[in-house]
Amino acid sequence: MEIMELHTRHAGAGQPVEEPRQRELAERIARLVPGDGAHGSAWAPLTLIRASAPNQGLPSVYEPSLCVVVQGSKRTLVGDRVLHYDPLNYLVVSLTLPAVGQILEASPERPYLCLRLAIDADEVARLMLELGQGGTPATEKDGELGMFVASMSNELLDALLRLVRLLDTPRDLPVLAPAAGREILYRVLMGDLGRQLRHLAVHEGRTQRVARAIDWIRSHYDQTLRVGALAEAMHMSASSLHHQFKAVTAMSPLQFQKQLRLHEARRLMFSEGVEAAVAAHRVGYGSPSQFSREYRRLFGAPPRREVQAIQGSAAAMG
Repeated sequence: MEIMELHTRHAGAGQPVEEPRQRELAERIARLVPGDGAHGSAWAPLTLIRASAPNQGLPSVYEPSLCVVVQGSKRTLVGDRVLHYDPLNYLVVSLTLPAVGQILEASPERPYLCLRLAIDADEVARLMLELGQGGTPATEKDGELGMFVASMSNELLDALLRLVRLLDTPRDLPVLAPAAGREILYRVLMGDLGRQLRHLAVHEGRTQRVARAIDWIRSHYDQTLRVGALAEAMHMSASSLHHQFKAVTAMSPLQFQKQLRLHEARRLMFSEGVEAAVAAHRVGYGSPSQFSREYRRLFGAPPRREVQAIQGSAAAMG
């Protein structure tokens, strides 16, 4: 399979991002999250992430969000496309997408630091209404992935820094954090690639119809997927749905469903202690051997070995 690598330019328009603000943002996040992992913040939509070493790539389901690497670098593989981002570039996920994220640069002395801000599609629509004619969505283009990388601007970095500063004054968060979040979303919408996020505000646009198809698959991941019936429900032909779905998600509807099934089975095994065969059946697999093969292909190890490794680690810690 050919892998398409997607990059972006450095902070553009002749206005490089200023190092002092990056440094302050990194210092604040490092202080707020002294240990590795993803940590919820005092403001629910904001998550802070830290890692002290690179990793081999972790499959997960990405929800609509803005991901900003403050220190270090990362790449995300979705389907056959790879996106790189670092302090000069940020990642926007406009649709729910299974993907593999790999931290490339991190060390105990200089850890990988990232913030993730959840994106509310309703808030995108409200902002679009306020923008009026100046915010009319651009014409949708074929082949635009529902995950993209854009160059950091000084204005966006300023808004991010103001939001993170608010974490030191919890009393101000309920009033000021939503306003800061709206400004951040506005800066993304008005940025070079904001049109791809604006597509969510077009009720009958192709991206919105794919988004509805994704929602349907998520709600029925354990059932047999009939692409023709799904296309009819989305008011599309089967060929058009397949083409647009793959353009936006970098995978077919059936591949998308398969990844959702495997992620849910993994969650059942690790979070609820469900045996592999039971998890396979609950997510819709009729063949345990097929489940094991596809699980290993996605996660790098058969389900039994992963469960044993987790159990062994827990026993050693206990």
